[in-house]
Amino acid sequence: MILNIDVHLHYAVQAETDIILQITVPDFADQRLLSEDMDLSECLHSGAVLGEERFGERKLLHIDKDLECRYRARVEIDRPLLDIASLPAVAPHKLPNDALRYLMPSRYCQADQLQSFVEAEFGDSSGGERIARIRDWIFESFRYSSESSNSQTTAIDTFVQRQGVCRDFAHVLIALARASSIPARFVSGYAPYVIPQDFHAVAEVYLDHTWHLVDATGMAASNQIARIGIGLDAAEVSFLSSFGFIMFQNQSVQVNIED
Repeated sequence: MILNIDVHLHYAVQAETDIILQITVPDFADQRLLSEDMDLSECLHSGAVLGEERFGERKLLHIDKDLECRYRARVEIDRPLLDIASLPAVAPHKLPNDALRYLMPSRYCQADQLQSFVEAEFGDSSGGERIARIRDWIFESFRYSSESSNSQTTAIDTFVQRQGVCRDFAHVLIALARASSIPARFVSGYAPYVIPQDFHAVAEVYLDHTWHLVDATGMAASNQIARIGIGLDAAEVSFLSSFGFIMFQNQSVQVNIED
């Protein structure tokens, strides 16, 4: 499957401002970058560093004028569509070092506060079967609503309110997976059937000695997602972080499957 991605961002600034931008798609084993180009407005400084887990790229910008960015990419997704319910868990004492980090509670995913619930609700399941049940429970029990959350909303907030956006659905799934002793991390990405079209957020869980994408919103299958970055939660993979006042002007994200 080949995805065509077209992103346009426009933010106004009133003084010199530092910005971290993470919107590009990295080449990886299951996603091949066929082509890309980025047009950036004039910057006082532009550099780049690797993202979390050395996956993806963060652009470090220092600007004193409006930020305008146009990013286009063609990405080939080569990822099998697996039945996650059939995958076994890996016991914590057998986890590799890079997966252990994703068992821990984090700013937006307070897994330690959900252990009693996850055992009461899903205690008769384990491994991939438990993840599938958690995914389906979130999909059936939560309402997708763009007006229901903000940048401060945590997994606990969403768990109580039973509504949110893709970011919130991912945080709840991650928190419940970690509460089940299954490593889980946050993935930012692009997918073609997201409504409304925008950057997308899903979870990635560690089962059967590898990572597997899971979307609790039901909008993206694992073989349709182009990853941008990975992290403990949304705080580590925000598409844009500013260290100074900026004002939203316009943003569009279009993702289509190439015929």
